[in-house]
Amino acid sequence: MLKVIDLHCDVLYKLATMEEPLSYENADLLQANKMRLIAGKVHVQFFAIFISPEIPQKDKFMAVLRQIELFHTKVLAPNPEMVHITDWSQIDVLADGQIGAVLTLEGADAIGEDLSKLHAVLDAGVKLVGLTWNPANAIAHGADAEPILGLTDFGRQVVDVLNARNILVDVSHLNEQSFWDVIKVAKHLVASHSNARSLCDHPRNLTDEQAKALVDSGGHIHVVYYPHFIKAGGELVKLEDLIAHIKHFANLVGVQHLGLGSDFDGISVFIEELKDAGDTQHVVSALREHFSEEEVRGIAANNFKSYIQKVIATG
Repeated sequence: MLKVIDLHCDVLYKLATMEEPLSYENADLLQANKMRLIAGKVHVQFFAIFISPEIPQKDKFMAVLRQIELFHTKVLAPNPEMVHITDWSQIDVLADGQIGAVLTLEGADAIGEDLSKLHAVLDAGVKLVGLTWNPANAIAHGADAEPILGLTDFGRQVVDVLNARNILVDVSHLNEQSFWDVIKVAKHLVASHSNARSLCDHPRNLTDEQAKALVDSGGHIHVVYYPHFIKAGGELVKLEDLIAHIKHFANLVGVQHLGLGSDFDGISVFIEELKDAGDTQHVVSALREHFSEEEVRGIAANNFKSYIQKVIATG
């Protein structure tokens, strides 16, 4: 079985919103719990901080801090196998049995228009930032916003901070104009969980033009397992339907620029044979039907490792 790097899950949101406390080790309600990561050979898991847009603005930053606290008290502290990745070089020295845990921010609206709050989040170890979720905020416009509205003046200040601190800028939830604005100014670009819009016409997916521009700007694309981003209607979606997106991107931009971003714990409908992180090796097996072993190893983990080496080199 191959080790896998997964760029997106929503475990922290579930830990924060469930009425009863959950054990990160083995709670059945957590699709990406520790035991399932082990079963699926997920070597590095990215943990998103996601704050519901329904939470009042004045309460959002405290909700971010709460999820950071849960990351430490529920994910890391009781599970010594989980290693907080605060420096990218740690990924290459993880011991057998250890799982890297990377903290990310999915939508930066919780900072309002306060850069000190952004610095506080980055100081807590966040290594990847998505500027928006689907709605608009003070920084940029998300996938649900008008496609002609883009990055704001404050958003450019935010990107300047992220660039100065060598943080990955995630374009997955941006609308089209924000995407085009961001790739002109962001230093390190990634789509953590997006598919091909030419195969599934959804505003959360990347057009061919976007995918090519992202890679031409040094970016990386990680496909997402959510059926509604894979096939119109999202019904009876199979692994081969997901693989079709990977093949499309491989033909378009090169297989070396691709990886995986499950969105486990942020989804409630699933690909057949892929219902939690324990099933991750089913993706690897399906990839082997279409790609060489070296290419499969790349998609699973090595492509991201190569990408992150370039990030380290510019630091």
